[in-house]
Amino acid sequence: MERNRRRARFTAKSQSKGRRATSSPSETIALLLLRFCSPSAPGRRRPCKKMASLKRLETEFPILDPDFRSFCALRGIFTVQDLLIHDLQSLAADAEQQPSSERFVQAINQVLYLIDGLHQPWSNGVELMEDAQKSKHVLSTGCEGMDFLLRGGLHEGQVTELAGPSSSGKTQFCLLTASTIASKHMGGVVYIDTGNSFSAKRIARFLNQIYGPASEEMQPRGLEQVMNGIVCHSVFDIFSMFDVLHCLESKLKSQRRHDERLIIIDSLSSLITPILGSSGSQGRALMVSAMSLLKKLAHEYNLAVLVTNHTVGGDGGIPKPALGESWKTLPHVRLLLSRDCGSDTYHVSLLKHPSIASGKAAMFIIND
Repeated sequence: MERNRRRARFTAKSQSKGRRATSSPSETIALLLLRFCSPSAPGRRRPCKKMASLKRLETEFPILDPDFRSFCALRGIFTVQDLLIHDLQSLAADAEQQPSSERFVQAINQVLYLIDGLHQPWSNGVELMEDAQKSKHVLSTGCEGMDFLLRGGLHEGQVTELAGPSSSGKTQFCLLTASTIASKHMGGVVYIDTGNSFSAKRIARFLNQIYGPASEEMQPRGLEQVMNGIVCHSVFDIFSMFDVLHCLESKLKSQRRHDERLIIIDSLSSLITPILGSSGSQGRALMVSAMSLLKKLAHEYNLAVLVTNHTVGGDGGIPKPALGESWKTLPHVRLLLSRDCGSDTYHVSLLKHPSIASGKAAMFIIND
């Protein structure tokens, strides 16, 4: 809604000056956006199904060269979709300050000409409901208390944030969830590890707990098969995470059917916090772009996404999730985790959910 209001103000300013041949680059971008993003615009092209990366478009449009892509990457823009959700007025102003300002503005114009043919077709309420019922399943996490709180577990098509202080059990929960989904749901898990906290030994222990005494019969071949369903990527900066996610997207696009059911990022905040402090608006843009890509993967490929976040001191010293006000509206589901000191008992409270009232809480035990 706010983005639409911003576009309206942006385009209104351009229109008030008339369609002159001497329009500024910012005005040109505004007029293009009005022309090509309006639902009733004449001459609309048939929409394509996928948003393209800027790098893939260079062959057809040489103006989208490495210099322009580097300019965009610093602002969290890697695809046509990223550019569309960005503050275009700010982007145009930044482009005009660059040594290659005229070429950069032409490149932005070129991408805007493509937007109309690259957006997803509109869906009505009935289609969305049918998609939710037929394609979006609920995946058990392996924790009865958590599953009860979330009405079954993690929902495909949604991004769930699990926030908690250090040693509150976030990684433990991620490993158990990965083990459960890889074994009980026989689904692939993409595990993005940002702090060297992934432990194959813990995964094996959880699998032994899940299968019980019968697990001796399935080893080593059955255990190996389940473990192969969990693919771990170690990344230490947000751009490496984007590389992993874009490679995953390309893989999913090329397959008619896929085994992946879950993406875990433990922890997302360790990648975002450094860029928020030093980059200002650029850091926030990268954060929004990351969440936009995760939501896109979740929705289009029926994946559940679980990301972890650390906490900071709130009012009265009460812990609250980090990453600021801009972040808290982005995940579909937000959970706050805590742990009794020296115990295997965990407490989780619901901060946000599309269909469950916030404030609900649950308790569960994870045996290490």
